[in-house]
Amino acid sequence: MRNSEIEEVELFISKALRVGVLISAIFIIIGLSMFLITGNSGYEGDYFPTSIIEVFSGVVTLKAYSIISLGLLILIFTPIFRVAISILVFIKAKDYLYVKITSIVLTILIISLIIGKAL
Repeated sequence: MRNSEIEEVELFISKALRVGVLISAIFIIIGLSMFLITGNSGYEGDYFPTSIIEVFSGVVTLKAYSIISLGLLILIFTPIFRVAISILVFIKAKDYLYVKITSIVLTILIISLIIGKAL
């Protein structure tokens, strides 16, 4: 892989991270504003959405907590996206040691998400 190609990929990843954080912030601000203006989370009592399906169905029905949760999910998945893209970059560069290392990191991230959800 040439230096110019590496720079292009790094620039793409940098922009993707910025866009992910920006989109996340927009959703969180919208959800928080809805909650502060209406005083209603969209759910009864202290309940809040705990699964991705609940979050998406809550966003469709414009529930404040779900919109905030979607922003947080986007924020969580943004660096995971970066790790996944890095694997593709290392494959293209034929740098198989880093493909293995980055794949292990991605696996650990996914397992930690699953375990964190289970606990």
